[in-house]
Amino acid sequence: MKRVASILLILIGIAMLYLGVQNAMLPPILTGIGFFIISWVFWGKNMKS
Repeated sequence: MKRVASILLILIGIAMLYLGVQNAMLPPILTGIGFFIISWVFWGKNMKS
């Protein structure tokens, strides 16, 4: 379940980064980076258990 959540967060993060770069807006870029960090934490916890 956490693996699916992390993959979805990565996809949403890519979309947020794309929207932020296209419109030169900082908040979507920061949100996309945050989604990558959260998915990295989920992925790490999934591999340990």
